[in-house]
Amino acid sequence: MPNEYLWFIPLLPFTGFVINGTIGRKLPRAAVTAVALLFTGIPALLVAWLWAGVLAGAGTISIVSAPWIAISGFAVNFAFTVDHLTAIMLGVVTGVGFLIHLYSAGYMAHEEGYWRFFAYLNLFMFFMLVLVLSSSFLLLFVGWEGVGLASYLLIGFYFKKDAAANAGKKAFIVNRIGDFGFLLAMFLIIAHFGSLDFATVFSKASQIGASGGFITTICLLLVVGAAGKSAQIPLYVWLPDAMEGPTPVSALIHAATMVTAGIYMVARCHVLFDRSPAALMVVACIGAATAIFAACIGVVQTDIKRVLAYSTVSQLGYMFLACGVGAYSAGIFHLMTHAFFKALLFLAAGSVIHALSGEQDMRKMGALRKRIPITFWTMTMGVFAIAGLPPWAAFFSKDEILYQAFISGNPLGKLLWFVGLVTAGMTSFYMFRLWFKTFFGESHVEEASHGHDEHGAHGHGVHESPWIMLFPLVVLAVLSVIGGWVGVPKALFGHNEIEAFLYPVFHATAAPNEEIAGNGLEFWLAAVSVLTALAGLGLAWFLYVRKPGTSAALAAKFKPVYTLVENKFYVDEIYSALIVTPILMVSRLLLAGLVDQGVVNGVPAATSAGIRGLGTLTRKMQSGNIRSYAGWLALGAAAVLVFMIFGHASWIRF
Repeated sequence: MPNEYLWFIPLLPFTGFVINGTIGRKLPRAAVTAVALLFTGIPALLVAWLWAGVLAGAGTISIVSAPWIAISGFAVNFAFTVDHLTAIMLGVVTGVGFLIHLYSAGYMAHEEGYWRFFAYLNLFMFFMLVLVLSSSFLLLFVGWEGVGLASYLLIGFYFKKDAAANAGKKAFIVNRIGDFGFLLAMFLIIAHFGSLDFATVFSKASQIGASGGFITTICLLLVVGAAGKSAQIPLYVWLPDAMEGPTPVSALIHAATMVTAGIYMVARCHVLFDRSPAALMVVACIGAATAIFAACIGVVQTDIKRVLAYSTVSQLGYMFLACGVGAYSAGIFHLMTHAFFKALLFLAAGSVIHALSGEQDMRKMGALRKRIPITFWTMTMGVFAIAGLPPWAAFFSKDEILYQAFISGNPLGKLLWFVGLVTAGMTSFYMFRLWFKTFFGESHVEEASHGHDEHGAHGHGVHESPWIMLFPLVVLAVLSVIGGWVGVPKALFGHNEIEAFLYPVFHATAAPNEEIAGNGLEFWLAAVSVLTALAGLGLAWFLYVRKPGTSAALAAKFKPVYTLVENKFYVDEIYSALIVTPILMVSRLLLAGLVDQGVVNGVPAATSAGIRGLGTLTRKMQSGNIRSYAGWLALGAAAVLVFMIFGHASWIRF
């Protein structure tokens, strides 16, 4: 693809945002839909054209518009760069993003703020594309902050609901905490490398050996930013609450794009992280801890979207784990397959919710497989994929992460592998739990199917979604099956094309394990992983199909533990008690009392009182009495004469 067309990839979604955001209120819904789909569909076609060039060996594509900032020898260009890593991210963002836009046209068809919703979606796409196309830390940060803004608008779309408004604020504030670390990292990068351009910084960093000093500090600060955006411990708390937004928002932001930005940033900065074993250890440990922690919470959730939300946090932990053991290609591979199956799962969950007129509680579902068959079969593909069963896509990407963790030189490599394996079993269990409770067993939906959906529309019984919603599900279901076949390893009789594709980006980090790939170890580790996934499936079948009352009995028997996990380990309550409440108290006492009352209100009040007092004195001069005016005039004239005689004379003598 010629360089000049690269600008159109982010510019077109921004144009869609401007059109729908300014005049969308006056346009018919068909026109709003056409604008939203057209200005996201064309970028997807342009990315397909770009992919043809990359696969043909076009190499890195770079364009520079003009110098952006130039101060005392420090310069940043407004520039885009496309390499193999960018190409994968562009494919995910534009391809999955367009399918979600198409689905939204049906899901949000009766929504009041239809034009506003699509304006926000287009804005989000614009900033995400800027993020992945950027050739510098500064431009990446612009996209980084932009997706944070767009996510705030989308999560809080139902702003009349307190829960949605609070969730939007929570997401915005927690992400700002992470962004503070990112900002500090950029300041240190400027101080030590004199540039924010990726090529310049990475070139200079590559000349430095493994270091425990300033590079480690930079990497740890970048990890803070990545943990906020990709919902890792301790900054994961915003993502589950973000389910208050419309379901397509959950699919776009929290499955396919925004939450993967932190993973992308760590992979993009691999040159820095490779020179800091301590930072890589932190990344690996955070990823493993987040993966198993979120999986524990997901096991007991009853809201279908919250199960998927904690699943997203857990899967992002897997990607962090991969980056932490230096398996960046495996992390990006799982990022890609996760975009397919998690977008599918969220959209299929939205189809279930649509069928039940807004019901999200799995306890009020059951036996839906014959009533919404297309939703059932497509969601089945997503469930089998995330469970890690072959030949579905996630089996290959998850297996690669576990294998790389096992053979890594990380001192905790075997422990990290075990944590990942246990998490894989738990993932299989809670996803098949969702599957069985939603589509099998006894039906509990009759009384739930005549309520009101999240848009306020009255229900009319269980019904399949329209084809404008089902078509994206079918496409994503196919990708959830075959999307991982590009990464079949040699040990499983493949060639791992994605690892070879990303080799020019990650250099030596992509191929050190070629020598032992054929020794059978990966094959046996994959077998253990499959058995673990099957064990999770079997346990879910036993508890929710074979003997459905057993789970409730176990919950009652271990009530303290169950209550602890059900309440998400009380992390939100702890944060509220230790952080949120003290900050609010200080702000109310100090800022509201001292600053607001004392300065903001006090200074104007004192000023106005002084002016009123001065006015009271001076208004006596305006009595309306002519003799009084003559007296004041005589007094003024006398004062002028005294000054001219004595004051002026003393000035002359001086």
